[in-house]
Amino acid sequence: MTICVRCVVSGKVQGVFFRAATRQQAVQLGIQGYAKNRLDGRVEVLACGEPRAISQLKAWLTKGPPAARVSGVACESMPAQTLQGFTTG
Repeated sequence: MTICVRCVVSGKVQGVFFRAATRQQAVQLGIQGYAKNRLDGRVEVLACGEPRAISQLKAWLTKGPPAARVSGVACESMPAQTLQGFTTG
């Protein structure tokens, strides 16, 4: 079973390799989707995969890489999608 979520991560999350680190975590967990910078300084993550893997990624997003300072993560369920790979667009 594949589920998808869209999460928006707030805090010091741009310029700290947040997208690249998110991609690394997602690939290790077998998750498809993307991580991209938003104009408002937040990072948007779309993640599709097994429920357990998605839960693990969501937990990781609350911390991020060492240089990040996450102040909040807001996630919402999305319709299931078929995606290829995980990009940092």
